[in-house]
Amino acid sequence: MKEATGELNVTVVVVIIVALLAFFFFSFLWPRIHGGFRQSTNCDMAICVCEDKDEQGRCQIPVGGYLQCHVRGNENEVITCPWKG
Repeated sequence: MKEATGELNVTVVVVIIVALLAFFFFSFLWPRIHGGFRQSTNCDMAICVCEDKDEQGRCQIPVGGYLQCHVRGNENEVITCPWKG
């Protein structure tokens, strides 16, 4: 009987740990991951207008720079996207 009680205690502890890890993941990590996916998808469909151009017509955005873009289909929504060249 003692062995069965010990196994039950271990099972309860494992279930509690799994529940805490799931709570942490879905409360803190998943919203950040999901927001990153949504931002990336919006930037892939965004319309970015370059306002700074050189004499050859190329955009003057530094590598790794960001632009203010509009979401295609919703011109009122402005998002910040990285410049991809």
